[in-house]
Amino acid sequence: VQLQASGGGLVQAGGSLRLSCAASGRFISTRAMGWYRQAPGKQRELVAVMGSGDSTDYVDSVKGRFTISRDNAKSTVLLQMNSLKPEDTAVYYCYANLNARGYWGNYWGQGTLVTVSS
Repeated sequence: VQLQASGGGLVQAGGSLRLSCAASGRFISTRAMGWYRQAPGKQRELVAVMGSGDSTDYVDSVKGRFTISRDNAKSTVLLQMNSLKPEDTAVYYCYANLNARGYWGNYWGQGTLVTVSS
């Protein structure tokens, strides 16, 4: 099972980016899918998560600016990021809790860098 993230880049403050993460390989089903981020010198933090029932949760600092969505048919999770701020600069990692070979586990993408300039 692999998670492939894309969509990072350099953007000015106030701009937008959309991150995408697709799961591939042999797995039965997914539960939660979401995004973490890690800024230089800081711990990794949960940014947004969406459960299999489409419930969502966001870290307070991105509420109202970021939107997470899923395309279950494509096993893809998206993160639309609007009104970006310099403090959103980080490496963003997608993850999925999925069932592969009969076992549930967390799988991670390789990370995509988001840089927001002031």
